[in-house]
Amino acid sequence: MDFLKDHSIQNELVLIFISVILGLFIGAEREYRNKSAGLRTFILVCFGSCLFTILSIKIGIKDPDRLAANIITGIGFLGAGVIFKGDNKIDGITTATTIWATASIGMAVGSGYVYLSLTGTVLVLLILSSLSYLQNFIDNNHKIREYKIVVANFEDVQYFEDLFKNYHLKFFVVRQKFSTANIATTWTLTGKHTDHDRFIDQLKKNQKIQSYEF
Repeated sequence: MDFLKDHSIQNELVLIFISVILGLFIGAEREYRNKSAGLRTFILVCFGSCLFTILSIKIGIKDPDRLAANIITGIGFLGAGVIFKGDNKIDGITTATTIWATASIGMAVGSGYVYLSLTGTVLVLLILSSLSYLQNFIDNNHKIREYKIVVANFEDVQYFEDLFKNYHLKFFVVRQKFSTANIATTWTLTGKHTDHDRFIDQLKKNQKIQSYEF
């Protein structure tokens, strides 16, 4: 009996070690990209999920899936902490979902499904690295950016709308603020990244502009 117990403990230690290694792989990718959650976070998420799963099996509760559900709930709160609003978009969603996926990998290891967890880790790394090239391709050809341009009169506003067309940028007005001194208009422009760069070069030397930001 002692031999079986020692053998069981050794297996569990191996599973915990595997969870740390898999968490390290995913965390290293996030750390390399300088994301809000990095190496230590993903190691602890994977390790903790694995350990909780092992404990739920060892304790022998009637419904081990209840503990698994609680792990997912806890990870949800953790993931929400890395989501924040940027200037024009919500940042951190990919990192939050990666935390969620890493927890599932840790749970798979703790349940003894090592090959499944290895497959999951490879898929997560492929999604995070390989698909970033596709994301960059889409972003370069369909860049959406918000510009705020301040000009002296309404005729200048019409001038910039014609300028957008010259640079092949689709546009619509988000908001407009009038005062006795100037007109501040915020546009959302959509187009190729190179067209945005060319338009910004035009903004820098355009005499009609009092100020601009994007």
